[in-house]
Amino acid sequence: MTDGADFVVHARWVIPVEPASVVWQHHSVAVSGGRIAAILPTEEARQRYADWVQVDLPRHALIPGLVNAHTHAAMTLLRGLADDLPLMPWLQQHIWPAEQRFVGPQFVRDGSALAVAEMIQAGVTCFSDMYFFGEETAQVAAAAGLRAVIGLIVFDFASAYGTDADDYLRKGLAMHDAWREHPLIRTAFAPHAPYTVGDAALARLATLAEELDLPLHMHLHETAHEVAEGEAQHGMRPLERVAQLGLLSPRLIAVHATQLLPGEIEALARHGASVVHCAESNMKLASGVCPVSALLAAGVNVAIGTDGAASNNDLDLLGELKTAGLLAKLTNQDAAAVPAATLLHMGTLGGARALGLDHEIGSLLAGKAADMVALDLSAAHCQPVHDPISQIIYAAGRDAVSDVWVAGRRLLHERRPITLDADAIVARAAEWGERIGVADRQNAG
Repeated sequence: MTDGADFVVHARWVIPVEPASVVWQHHSVAVSGGRIAAILPTEEARQRYADWVQVDLPRHALIPGLVNAHTHAAMTLLRGLADDLPLMPWLQQHIWPAEQRFVGPQFVRDGSALAVAEMIQAGVTCFSDMYFFGEETAQVAAAAGLRAVIGLIVFDFASAYGTDADDYLRKGLAMHDAWREHPLIRTAFAPHAPYTVGDAALARLATLAEELDLPLHMHLHETAHEVAEGEAQHGMRPLERVAQLGLLSPRLIAVHATQLLPGEIEALARHGASVVHCAESNMKLASGVCPVSALLAAGVNVAIGTDGAASNNDLDLLGELKTAGLLAKLTNQDAAAVPAATLLHMGTLGGARALGLDHEIGSLLAGKAADMVALDLSAAHCQPVHDPISQIIYAAGRDAVSDVWVAGRRLLHERRPITLDADAIVARAAEWGERIGVADRQNAG
């Protein structure tokens, strides 16, 4: 074990992400006090750090921890509830009724625990969440040692969590104050979408985000229907509306963004906003395709999110990276579009940058937090290794993740979670599945 001790990881390959596209063979990462002390050739590291704990990973690639820049963690309990339906029937006839009946603190606690267990085993070391009862998700993530940015969610309509926008804001600000000093938990304002939050609340959030120096995490231009409804109701497209209300800035994390005009891409770039690409969810719900190549060419920071497990149906960020890459090649009719190194950047440093954490995580650099993932590339489906970055993106998959550290604390050891009871978490999820399934069948009947 490495908790609390200085240690050095000796890997077959170290992929720092900064500098871009670099792979260091037979290198080691020294960690002290939860931070990266040095990256150096293994032979030198064994001599310099001989009295530190030694971690030998001779078949492994060591990468920065993956950043899931958009998810709804507790919705793991709705995984597979109503598949193969368009977005609005899926929401209105199945997801929203289930949420109205079941969502509460215990639902969010158990669903978040299931999500945290899944993400740790998939190499995710930081996730950005948007859901009700964010306090519960924060507690689960902190207890497991996982880094998280918890959304201070805002709607105009009532739910089990809040009555109106003012009530959501009061609770969100209280949560921000409660967690502001925690080393792993951050907060972000999370207005759900332009069609669920009115002008007054959005304008207030823009002001508060500046005052408190917080990101603004928001679904935006997810579907053509959303954009058309926005034009019909407000006389402008949603991005123009949120820009007029003061939300278009480097703080904006625009999720999905499948419906963008060239001028809108230029506006996102000019204002320094980030986009989170959720390829698999958008494909499954037939929402559209985020124009990743055009965004990158314009200089927009692009991150990757899984979305919730109800619409994906997993929290596998490596799988999401592969899908994003293949989709970009297909839609651009260009096999060179969004190469493997760019995808890895999007899943690490791009996510960190979107969340305002790139000074702390997202790449393996001396001084940064030791959020690291080791992938065993010795399996048959990963051999031979001509290019470790390509192998990680296109071949390895989450089953290759063997070890995970966050701030130098080991959360996964030889594929076994060590900060949570995975068996108990899965058993509770199965109980929820029975209850939710029965209620959904009764509702459909």
